[in-house]
Amino acid sequence: MAEYLAQDVSDIPVAYSRLVHFFFHTNQAFPFEGNAISVYTEGYTKLQSLLRELQKAKHHIHMEYYIFEDDAIGRMIRDVLIEKAAQGVEVRVIYDDVGCWHVPHRFFEEMCSAGIEVRSFLKVRFPLFTSKVNYRNHRKIVIIDGCVGFIGGMNLAERYMRGFSWGIWRDTHIKVEGKAVHGLQTAFLLDWYFVDRTLITASCYFPCIDTMGNSMVQIVTSEPIGPWKEIMQGLTMAITHARKYFYMQTPYFLPTEQILAAMQTAALSGVDVRLMLPERADNRITHLGSHSYLADILQAGVKVYFYKKGFLHSKLMVSDDLLSTVGSTNLDFRSFEHNFEVNAFIYDMDTALELKEIFLQDQRDSVQIYLKNWTRRSWRQKTAESIVRLLAPLL
Repeated sequence: MAEYLAQDVSDIPVAYSRLVHFFFHTNQAFPFEGNAISVYTEGYTKLQSLLRELQKAKHHIHMEYYIFEDDAIGRMIRDVLIEKAAQGVEVRVIYDDVGCWHVPHRFFEEMCSAGIEVRSFLKVRFPLFTSKVNYRNHRKIVIIDGCVGFIGGMNLAERYMRGFSWGIWRDTHIKVEGKAVHGLQTAFLLDWYFVDRTLITASCYFPCIDTMGNSMVQIVTSEPIGPWKEIMQGLTMAITHARKYFYMQTPYFLPTEQILAAMQTAALSGVDVRLMLPERADNRITHLGSHSYLADILQAGVKVYFYKKGFLHSKLMVSDDLLSTVGSTNLDFRSFEHNFEVNAFIYDMDTALELKEIFLQDQRDSVQIYLKNWTRRSWRQKTAESIVRLLAPLL
């Protein structure tokens, strides 16, 4: 944290100084300078990069995933972790109990037997009789030796590489090299304390790191406890502060009133607001719910696109060639109100332009939805969407 205090706060982009300070005051999210960002838009390149970095680990590997599947990909990662543990590397793994409901216990027991510390997040024994099933750890982060980290939308499972018979799995993940990894480390160690009641603060987990690039990054978490909804409130600020454009990708669009109003206000003010959703989703109910909100934003001038090349699972947002964010947060009630989420907010022109180009490339693989045609949906379709919308806070 001393590294943050030593930074020149004048380097914070003026246009986003209020957002940076909001995250700092509500979330203790330090803005770290000098980071290098690598972007991955599909599972194979992310997996290859992750495997390379895991093999380099000398001191510790910290891994936290909503889904850690017992399939070819999950077993590949498990075997690497076992190998590194045998070499004396400290390995800690957190998995979400609901996200991994169908994973056999022996899968994680093999890791434990090899000396890996494995913990489940909010274990659910009787789903019908506990609220724990509603509060899930949706985070997807990896920290290696305190100086390299991964964050984004991809879990550990084959489908993130292979996609479906009808299309690819399109997602966004990033590798962070630099001081911002301390933010990822803090997020993981707080969760580790939650599941293990062991407080880890040794300096070896927060090594001194040289300048690796030009990106200023804040790692922002949110959870269903506490007085603030940090990521939702931050996104609301970012949308309303946009001057030229704000582009968003999300697999599920069940927005809170704050997000919905911010999108409408920005579009009505002349900002180029674009939302991209999958044309075909992995959940019929949430897909109906998402569609129920589209007329509300189309009327305000928001441009809506349906991605046609496969399933769009990306949680990517970029604005004004300077601000971007990638993480685990969907634009829905569950992410904003119920889940434990984490996003990297990046203040850097190069990264913003790269993510903007990724969005525009995806737009070329999409079809634009127009209000005139959208309102012609059948009454059965509209009725089904309206019914699901009533349940949006529970989905």
